[in-house]
Amino acid sequence: MKTTAFTQFHIENNAKMVPFAGYNMPIEFGGLTQEHLSVRQNIGVFDVSHMGEIWVKGPNALAFLQAVTSNDVSLLFDGKVQYSCFPNGKGGIVDDLLTYRIDEQTYLLVVNASNVDKDYAHLSAIAPKYNITPGKELYNASDEIAQLAIQGPNAMKLVQELCDEDVMDMEYYTFKKMTVAGIPQVIMSITGYTGAGGCEIYIANEDAPKLWKALWEKGAKYDLQNIGLGARDTLRLEMGFCLYGNDIDDTTSPYEAGLGWITKLTDDKKELVDRELLDAHKAGATTRRLVGFELVDRGIARHGYDIADADGNVIGYVTSGTQGPSLKKAIGMGYVQKAFMKSDSEIFVVVRGKLLKAKVVKTPFYKG
Repeated sequence: MKTTAFTQFHIENNAKMVPFAGYNMPIEFGGLTQEHLSVRQNIGVFDVSHMGEIWVKGPNALAFLQAVTSNDVSLLFDGKVQYSCFPNGKGGIVDDLLTYRIDEQTYLLVVNASNVDKDYAHLSAIAPKYNITPGKELYNASDEIAQLAIQGPNAMKLVQELCDEDVMDMEYYTFKKMTVAGIPQVIMSITGYTGAGGCEIYIANEDAPKLWKALWEKGAKYDLQNIGLGARDTLRLEMGFCLYGNDIDDTTSPYEAGLGWITKLTDDKKELVDRELLDAHKAGATTRRLVGFELVDRGIARHGYDIADADGNVIGYVTSGTQGPSLKKAIGMGYVQKAFMKSDSEIFVVVRGKLLKAKVVKTPFYKG
């Protein structure tokens, strides 16, 4: 089992450690609800070094990325980030990802921890068509890079104290390369997976102790808190953000998952993997949709539970569910037949043989 460059600090802080995506990761420190609310109301730091980082470089990088990612990479400029996914050739999704444009011939792909090897193999199979060599222009740097996500309404006030240039006005889905905590050439981005504001900091593994020490020296006066992956999940679900392996996977179309907005079927993306299938999906050749819902009856929806109509007929299944700590209500997401996708549609979650009433709602669940 792998460790991150910050693992020793988590153990010193009495984290509850669990195996996750091949890593020994902190699931919880002081309690999930307390950690969740610390991020919503103040500031918290997540170790997300288990995420994958893959470089794509060279004169054919753009053409390659236009073929393998669903979004329109030509819209990016230096310092811009884009949310996207990899179509899998069968109408499903290999993974969702972030694409960072460093310059016109250099891109960084940030992928999910559990999918790094799968993603790299998928990209490596297509790369030679674009004269991109795996291990050269296509390079998996995941084991070399550490990443912290500092999230919350006070996150950037703290981070600003570590930076040698202004970061308070950075726009959503942009990044800068700068010196942070005395460490040069750090990538700092504003994307977020919590809906609470903040940033992500990418550094070389060897610089992790220096960043950690500086962050906590400045963070004491802000009441900075360690946050585990448990609260990361409840925070993202309150925002209605998809989690790969739960809400999207190799069997789900971007259009079923409500990700048509990151699926650009333009003329300059004619070589996009699954182009014909995605054209058909966009035209309506799907039978289900991913929806958000709130429980009306008392109970919690969990991943894998059936969703039924009022007569008990199964019409779908739950992909994610929790008691939203900020909302004090049970929420979830799941796939349902199209007839039940509209807001306020009545659906039922099957919990231990009982039908618990729920209603379809628009996401995000947490409105701030």
